[in-house]
Amino acid sequence: MQVVYEDNHLIVVSKAPGEIVQGDKTGDKPLSDLVADYLVHKYNKPGKAFVGVVHRLDRPVAGLVIFAKTSKALSRMNKMFSKGEIHKEYLAITCTPPTPSEGELRSWLLRIPKYNKTFPVPEGTKNAKEAILRYYTVTRSEHYTLVSVQLLTGRHHQIRCQLASIGAPIKGDLKYGAPRSNPDGGISLLSYKVTFKHPVSGKTVSLVAPLPSDNLWQAFEKVLTK
Repeated sequence: MQVVYEDNHLIVVSKAPGEIVQGDKTGDKPLSDLVADYLVHKYNKPGKAFVGVVHRLDRPVAGLVIFAKTSKALSRMNKMFSKGEIHKEYLAITCTPPTPSEGELRSWLLRIPKYNKTFPVPEGTKNAKEAILRYYTVTRSEHYTLVSVQLLTGRHHQIRCQLASIGAPIKGDLKYGAPRSNPDGGISLLSYKVTFKHPVSGKTVSLVAPLPSDNLWQAFEKVLTK
């Protein structure tokens, strides 16, 4: 866990692939508990620190996760998320280039809990939800493509499913068509940038996640920092 931003109301950390944001049936210690432990230790707090989960990332995904340190901040951030006032950019390394190289994807997605997977379905399908994202190709290497994704809705496995639906599965994502797994068991999808109005001060906060340390991400970093 790496702390990217912290003030009296919020703490934003960069999560590693494999970490869970909130407790689940696995019983593994979630990131929310790690953040609480960090706050207790840093500020010598008696008992347990308040940590509110503002949003979640899929377990194999890395990058920025926002937590609230106060109930006021949690309530306001939740409202901002529901209104689409928190802007998130993801970076994905895909196994094949998306076609076309940029555009907007609108589809209806249906989550099947039995398989923990989401499927594109016809509009009007029972329980399906509309999913919208915009993407563009940043650069390509010999075998992979770096894609920037802006989420306009937040659906289960949305980026993974929608990129796969246009023939560009994310590297390491066996569930959605990648040919092989990544060594760390994660997928090459990063919650890269988040921008929002601070829930108390109203000032604009814009944060960027550190890139993973593997050679492919580091090679792409040269393009991102130009």
